This record gives sequence, C-alpha cells and structure tokens, in this order.
Amino acid sequence: MSLIEELLATPRNMSTMSKYTAVSGVMYLAAGALLIAWPGATQALFRERAFVGDEQGLVRVIGMAVAVIGWLYLFGGRSGARQIVAATVVNRLTFVPAVLLALAASGVFPHLLVTFAILDAALAVGTWALMARRTVSP
Repeated sequence: MSLIEELLATPRNMSTMSKYTAVSGVMYLAAGALLIAWPGATQALFRERAFVGDEQGLVRVIGMAVAVIGWLYLFGGRSGARQIVAATVVNRLTFVPAVLLALAASGVFPHLLVTFAILDAALAVGTWALMARRTVSP
C-alpha cells in the first residue's frame, strides 16, 4: 500500500469513541491552522494583550503543536485502536491542564490557555464517558 492509501484506510466498524477522537482531531487541526495563519486571533478572539517582541512567532509554534496533536488524534481515532483513545484521556486530564493553567496563572496568554485547558478537559471527559458507556453496554 502507498502512504496515501495507508493514511486513508479506516477500519470497517469504527467505534463511537474512535469517531469522537477523530472529530476532536479535526477541531485541533483547525485551531492549530488558525493560530499558524493568523496569530492575531489571540487578540481578536481571546482579548489578549498586544504582542511584545517575537510572541507572534511563538503563537505560530503553539499553533503548529496544536495542529500536530490534531493530526495524531485524527489518525489515532481513525485507526480504531482503543488504546489511542484511552491515552488521549490521560494526557488531557493531567498534563495539559497542569501546564496550561500554570502558564495562564503566570500571565502568559491567560484567556487563550485557559480556554484550551477547559476545552481539552471537556473533550477528555466526553471521551471517557463514551468509553464507560461502551464497557457497560453489550
């Protein structure tokens, strides 16, 4: 199979939680692309302060990181692997809020980072709920 065929291959019966993870990935890809293409979205959408120095480039790096995470969630979800789905819950409820909220508390783009921390945790809870529902139902 070619690289493109491998990327486009999906299991026959993707679970709801895998589809949810893939859709979350699309959301992350879009958010990352927005920050890469328009770093000023931090001021326009999140009412952050004006950039000082090279912060515009750093926002683009954040956008790239978010887009890469989205890419991995998209294809991890499309793979149908339950372990990928479970792994997204762990990092979204532990590392992401801990780092983003600590940075926001220190004054680094607080509106942007708190929004991402809340969104990420909410998506993790949604994934966890879908996982729990799958294990309870037949």
